[in-house]
Amino acid sequence: MNMLTDLDPATTALIVIDMQRDFCSPGGYAHQAGLDITRMQAVVAQVKALLAAARGAGLHVIHTREGHLPDLSDCPAAKLARSVAAGAPIGSHGPLGRLLVRGEQGHDFVPELRPLASEHVIDKPGYGAFHKTTLGALLGAFGIRRLLLCGVTTEVCVHSTLREAVDRGFVCATVGDATAASQPELQAPALAMIGVEGGIFGSVCSTADAVAALAGLPRARSEAA
Repeated sequence: MNMLTDLDPATTALIVIDMQRDFCSPGGYAHQAGLDITRMQAVVAQVKALLAAARGAGLHVIHTREGHLPDLSDCPAAKLARSVAAGAPIGSHGPLGRLLVRGEQGHDFVPELRPLASEHVIDKPGYGAFHKTTLGALLGAFGIRRLLLCGVTTEVCVHSTLREAVDRGFVCATVGDATAASQPELQAPALAMIGVEGGIFGSVCSTADAVAALAGLPRARSEAA
């Protein structure tokens, strides 16, 4: 199913996943863990273009951030142990403050992609955006049935959110070139598995195709007139 051929701004939302400094900026969690953050930085321009198009078309826009309470009471021991093994213990001090802790510099969005006052922010303690958050209730209140997803990382938080969204009955499209994997060899397989079995996890599209589809929606056309 190609979701872009049947977009309705009233029932479609753009989900921007974890475009925060802890994953995209020097000194953040990903950098401290030894990941190549240039991969995450490289998709900022595409996400920015998607945001502009979605705002112009009147879509609901929702931003997510991964992070934990200062006392780490919402951080499972197994997750904390994995971060220690990665060399970037959650809650430890880095150049952008405590890693993956809410309220620290690293937890904030990259400057180019900060939400508008009218947009919703979902602070999540896990990889998926539905786990222990109000995202499901929020989408239900808006009457959302279709999701465009972008952000980082493709194989972890994007996929975790996508899979639960599909289980909840949402029709999803992942904007492939507006996502980035933590390792270059993971990007193509992570996107390829979305389309197996007739699109078991929805479809994959490009930023250019998504922007063009959004520009063709009624509100976008009327505002451009």
